[in-house]
Amino acid sequence: MNYVNDVKLNHFPQRDEPQSLWSARAVLIAGGAGFLGSWLCHRYIEMGYRVYCLDDLSTGRLSNLGELLRLPQFVFIKHDVVHPISLPGPVSLIYNMACPASPPRYQIDPIHTLRTNVSGALNLLELASLHGARILQASTSEVYGDPAISPQRESYHGNVNTVGPRSCYDEGKRAAETLFHDYHICRGVDVRIARIFNTYGPGMDPLDGRVVSNFIIQALKGAPITIYGDGSQTRSFCYRDDLVEGLMRLMHSDRDLSEPVNIGNPGEFTIAELAQKVLAMTGSTSLLSYHPLPQDDPRQRRPDITSARQELGWEPTVNLDRGLEATIAYFATEIGASGAHGGQRSLRAPAQAV
Repeated sequence: MNYVNDVKLNHFPQRDEPQSLWSARAVLIAGGAGFLGSWLCHRYIEMGYRVYCLDDLSTGRLSNLGELLRLPQFVFIKHDVVHPISLPGPVSLIYNMACPASPPRYQIDPIHTLRTNVSGALNLLELASLHGARILQASTSEVYGDPAISPQRESYHGNVNTVGPRSCYDEGKRAAETLFHDYHICRGVDVRIARIFNTYGPGMDPLDGRVVSNFIIQALKGAPITIYGDGSQTRSFCYRDDLVEGLMRLMHSDRDLSEPVNIGNPGEFTIAELAQKVLAMTGSTSLLSYHPLPQDDPRQRRPDITSARQELGWEPTVNLDRGLEATIAYFATEIGASGAHGGQRSLRAPAQAV
């Protein structure tokens, strides 16, 4: 892969090197202690960048950052993006990953969720304009709402509800996309917009509340598998490493890619199929427990990744079985599980988000 600002692995600038060299190798990752943001932090440290990780730790976890916290080229900043942002040095790349992505988490304070999406985008765009940095918005497949077409392509404008329980997130992300577009058109800011589809993998919070984490935790503990609706609704699950690779290719592409790009795995599975896979792979005897479908829950979700294939040369490489195997092993360790079943630490997952 060809990177803008390409550097040798593990070659870190020294303190007496020119400030411009630090700038060329400096990246800000807002929401950097989260599931995807922390993996971006690890990747950029491996590439030799100076990394500014900004997070208010409302849902992000310092444990995701691990040994990075001890590195001189890694700077953690506890900060809420709804407030103006300043940095101790220049940056050339900015990722806006700052917002809870799980409905149980973002519905706790919907007003703050909307502010995170809108005010956070404004503050980071202003920072990008000040530094002359390229900035990537982590948008979402939720901008398509409950889609009337499948697969969803970037030109589809969606079927959305502006006043439902998910609207603070869905409409916040749609507004952020508008801000990114307008800053590009009116102020010349170099923007990228990634519409992220369901993502899973090691590093997820066991209490995150999304469907993959819930099913695995419930299966490992022998608890009932919670299915909302009849389980016929579909999702497309992209493994963490594939997703982050797609984000980085979008960020570092030399092409003019200011329009939204879907990043996700086009493999489509019903929720019932996912539950059966998790049960089989964990050897769990958990029973299925059916509950009413939440309001505005999408019935079908599958990305058209033609643009990502053509413009980025990217497509997922990890299939669901292989990704689940790694994710199950991670969660077994997280909950203190012994073997495929049981556990020593009590966990109660929040309402499932699918």
